[in-house]
Amino acid sequence: MNIYVLMMTIAIAFLITVLLSPIFIPFLRRLKFGQSIREEGPQSHIKKTGTPTMGGIMIVISVTITTIIMVSKYNAGSIGYEMWLLIFVLVGYGFLGFLDDFIKVAMKRNLGLTSKQKMVGQLMIAFIFYFILHYNDYATYIQIPGTSIQWELGWGYALLTVFMLVGASNAVNLTDGLDGLLAGTAAIAFGAFGVLAWYGFPQNEVTIFALATVGALLGFLVFNAHPAKVFMGDTGSLALGGSIAAIAILTKLEIILIIVGGVFVIETLSVIIQVISFKTTGKRIFKMSPLHHHYELLGWSEWRVVTTFWLIGLIFAALGIYIEVWIA
Repeated sequence: MNIYVLMMTIAIAFLITVLLSPIFIPFLRRLKFGQSIREEGPQSHIKKTGTPTMGGIMIVISVTITTIIMVSKYNAGSIGYEMWLLIFVLVGYGFLGFLDDFIKVAMKRNLGLTSKQKMVGQLMIAFIFYFILHYNDYATYIQIPGTSIQWELGWGYALLTVFMLVGASNAVNLTDGLDGLLAGTAAIAFGAFGVLAWYGFPQNEVTIFALATVGALLGFLVFNAHPAKVFMGDTGSLALGGSIAAIAILTKLEIILIIVGGVFVIETLSVIIQVISFKTTGKRIFKMSPLHHHYELLGWSEWRVVTTFWLIGLIFAALGIYIEVWIA
């Protein structure tokens, strides 16, 4: 697959998102699908109340259309099961996030789906994903980065697959808290996986899907950068989290996901540490979790927090590529 195909994939997804946004954002406003801001959140966020949410629908549409067009063109109409699996995860988690967002904005229930309802949905999608892999005799080992060591997990791979999909969707969801934060960090992470899927044993469909996501996120960032005109909501964040885990599994880069998705891991750990500390000692380690809110409350501007996290995400992505490409 040549550079022209890769660049065209990014460009098409970018254009679809940019062209959809001026139509979709006013439509969301007319439906009064505005974001409700939690009272316990930073007070500087109160002014964001009413900003249209569920913009993740545009990302899902853009990635799906671009991937099908480019894979059909590149493979002369032949589309493998891996691409349909990726689209299934993207749309499946996106629909679950849509239900969560819809309950929040239409039914005025700020917390959306209950944690149990959301978990059941995430698990169902993850199990279906695994059983399709199992049906296609997918390898159940994991590769230790930078080595030739392979660890066969057998049925344990089912647990790993489910854990990765559910864990990543929640971790990415936690990162979506500031204008442009998730769009930027996710674009970097998907870009890294696009490079890895293209460079090693080429997986064309996975590469196209990853880069289509980069293009869609960059297009979304045009309207989501501070001050945001639209939020992606759980529709976007859950879809992105599930998708990046699915890519890591299909490229056999399960462990590399921890590195490339380092920002998402840190954000999740900050929440876990905060909860454990408060429940055991009654004290908070951070002024607020996830971590990006901690820096806001330290007096950092929103843009400074976002760009710093983008830079950290870029470092993690470069480290993941370095370990997999040069050390291996």
